[in-house]
Amino acid sequence: MKIVVLDGHAENPGDLSWEGFARQGDLTVYDLTDPGDEALIQARIGDAEIILVNKTPISAATIAACPQLRYIGVLATGYDVVDVKAAKAGGVTVANTPAYGTETVAQFAMALLLEICCRAGHHAAEVRKGRWAEAGEFCFWDYPLMELAGKTMGIVGFGRIGRGVGKLAHAFGMRILACDAFPVQNPAPYVRVAGLEEIYAEADVISLHCNLTPANKGMINLGSIERMKDGVIILNNSRGALINEPDLAAALNSGKVYAAGLDVVAVEPVRPDNPLLAAKNCLITPHISWATKESRQRLMDIAVRNLEQYLAGRPENAV
Repeated sequence: MKIVVLDGHAENPGDLSWEGFARQGDLTVYDLTDPGDEALIQARIGDAEIILVNKTPISAATIAACPQLRYIGVLATGYDVVDVKAAKAGGVTVANTPAYGTETVAQFAMALLLEICCRAGHHAAEVRKGRWAEAGEFCFWDYPLMELAGKTMGIVGFGRIGRGVGKLAHAFGMRILACDAFPVQNPAPYVRVAGLEEIYAEADVISLHCNLTPANKGMINLGSIERMKDGVIILNNSRGALINEPDLAAALNSGKVYAAGLDVVAVEPVRPDNPLLAAKNCLITPHISWATKESRQRLMDIAVRNLEQYLAGRPENAV
């Protein structure tokens, strides 16, 4: 049995092991496969029965060109890189890896917020430049510092990660408002379920943790920002296209939005002409919320079990 990993470097840059997959068959691992080169994708799959992908697109044409293919394991929770309809029609099982990064992604959302409020990284860099020594005082800062206790966080998308963020924010003394596309079941006592418009009106911090759908694409735009509090902070480490980027850049530059902390953008890697790169008070990190070793190990373990269960005739996490 041939197994091919098409883009393994992000999941395993060398600190994990592919052994769990190697035990199942003849394994070939490619660090990266050009996502725009469909001929290369098809050539690398060849006559493999099983492939593992993260962001390499698997189109209907690729599925048709690889008739031996029987299983696609997605090394991520989102599986929009695979034409699932074509896979189903071709008898190909597609399995994703849910819930591996809940704690890590929630932690990173708070890291973005804390950097905005405290600017620890910025001030540490300024100390090395000599600015504290030059100031001649026992303390020095050049950004406003902000306390979270007593402020309101609005969480849009209240699944596992949204709930994790709420728990952490509550520990900092924040008031929590939450909304979701589905009814919120059994919220913690410190959470108040609210409508999106209420969140826009009341939240000091809005944190996005929802799937991208046609209905919510570009939901952060000039119209919705206008309904937010002056000086709001916006966080997004879910899907970049939830934000209309030129609109957010304009709001940051005007001061309507005080700051944004983003781990995702609409087109990745970020394009040099993305307006958010030049916007005021905009922190952009390179899609690493998920990437702790602990999180990636959980992802690997789930993906290996998915394959083992598929081979045993009991598919898990099939989409």
